[in-house]
Amino acid sequence: MTTRTARRKLVFGYLRLSKEEALRGESSSISTQRQMIANFCEQNGFTLIKTFSDDGWSGGNFDRPGFRAMIEELSQGKANTVITKDLSRLGRNMRDASYYAEEYFPENNIHFFTLSDHFDTEQENIMAPFQFALNEVYLRDGSRKVKEALKIRRNSGQYCACPPYGYRKDEHQKNHLVPDETTGPVVQRIFAQAAKGDSSRKIAMDLNEDGVIPPLKYRVLYRDEFCDRGAARMSDTWNQTTVKRILKNRVYLGHTILGKSKKVSVKSHKKVPVPKDKWAVTENTHEALVSEEVYDKAQKFLGTASRDYRAYDHVRKSIFSGVAVCGRCGHALCSCGTVYKGKRDEYWFLSCTHQRQDIVNRCDGVRIRYADLLELVRRELNELIALSDEQRQGIVDALMAQETSDETINGRKRRLDQAQARQITIDRMIGKLYMDNANGDLSDDRLHRMVGELEAESQQLEELIAELELPVETERIQKNYDQFFRLVQQYTSIEELDRETLTTFVERIEVGPKIIPEGKRKVTHRNQPFQQKVKIFYKFIGELNQKSVRNFPQVQQDQKPEPQQAVSM
Repeated sequence: MTTRTARRKLVFGYLRLSKEEALRGESSSISTQRQMIANFCEQNGFTLIKTFSDDGWSGGNFDRPGFRAMIEELSQGKANTVITKDLSRLGRNMRDASYYAEEYFPENNIHFFTLSDHFDTEQENIMAPFQFALNEVYLRDGSRKVKEALKIRRNSGQYCACPPYGYRKDEHQKNHLVPDETTGPVVQRIFAQAAKGDSSRKIAMDLNEDGVIPPLKYRVLYRDEFCDRGAARMSDTWNQTTVKRILKNRVYLGHTILGKSKKVSVKSHKKVPVPKDKWAVTENTHEALVSEEVYDKAQKFLGTASRDYRAYDHVRKSIFSGVAVCGRCGHALCSCGTVYKGKRDEYWFLSCTHQRQDIVNRCDGVRIRYADLLELVRRELNELIALSDEQRQGIVDALMAQETSDETINGRKRRLDQAQARQITIDRMIGKLYMDNANGDLSDDRLHRMVGELEAESQQLEELIAELELPVETERIQKNYDQFFRLVQQYTSIEELDRETLTTFVERIEVGPKIIPEGKRKVTHRNQPFQQKVKIFYKFIGELNQKSVRNFPQVQQDQKPEPQQAVSM
């Protein structure tokens, strides 16, 4: 590298090392980087004014405290030169690293250069696009390896996350939870009060009155290391939201539950929730703080102190609230209807609210008569109750035979091979897109849009691959069905379906649009038979009846036009 001496070099040194690089035993430690820059400045007559460091920060984005502080002081004219060990220390995000190295520094008359890979803003950097691209490939590959390692640990039941309130990490086994002697009894107290019927608000008030330190403040004071910004978020008091979060967490039953959220992308710190059926759940991995009985009682009373509009006589009291959802968009169905000739229940419907004219792909026709759904579920539950022990075991045997058949296994393998092949193709496509962008053949906007779409598809493929790689567990299938049929055996017949019975057996009901008979434009009244897809998903076992298209018989009632939807609270 050729250095110019036309002006005095007032140098800021910038140092960065991610946690992942430190764990891999990288030779570019913060102290090593600092020494390299100091030696270079001394040997070349440069004045090293200050070094800024971000120890434990990823190069995926540039919102780092040390880097932001350096930019602020550069804007004040305190230095005219920036030195890093190599380009990857500046950052691994191709777009932002290129912006600072090739636009921001030159435009602000700041000389930037690296010591190891010879990038210099005062020279031609022909290989720079490839250097930026390779640094981002390293970032993505590192992210992939971390995800794979976490997935292996999660699947083996290791708690590879911050221990929840009430637990701490075992001193002799890093990723194993043991009860915290200080906070464990507080968790047990919370569940005990909830099981007796105390509201979350009352529990929080009692804890505050007794001077119990809330979770975040306990972590800041006694357990974890927090930066000043993180510590500033702690509160001195409990609130009902914190209590509810503890009461809903099944980790206190001794189960490891991870993967509830994920990063939007490798370059972002923003996290989004993951669907419940995609969580990594491993049962009985550590000592439980509460029993199943206490936990279930606490859930039963959770939220019962909130205002209940169902207490009013004029409100239609649907037992399907939170259970019946639209089979197209997944939103909950709400009660709607009208009153005709004094008859209220006959004109009571459950309908998807996404049917307005201004909604794209609205859920037209996703609407079912409340009494029809009530009778359908009651009838099918009674059919399950009437099964003999031999018939119940026959259902389980048939399912396990299907799951372990050569056809099913080969089908899963084909889907796995296709998903893995597509994943490889996507990686190649993303690499080519970055090269096209570096060569000027693809704009930044199109690059970000196309890469974003491919990364979203890649994330879906990762989830599918993880699901297909799991072995078929016949023991779990048998256990789940045993649990379900134990519930069934508690009943002899269901004469009238109520909320408690429904939620005992049913997890979710998906209602699809009406299937109009051929030659008809619309089902205008109940005298005309029609079909409708209704899927019932039971606790523990999921959908049992695969024939989800139901025939709705004619029901004699006063004929009138389809009533207008009038949503009732």
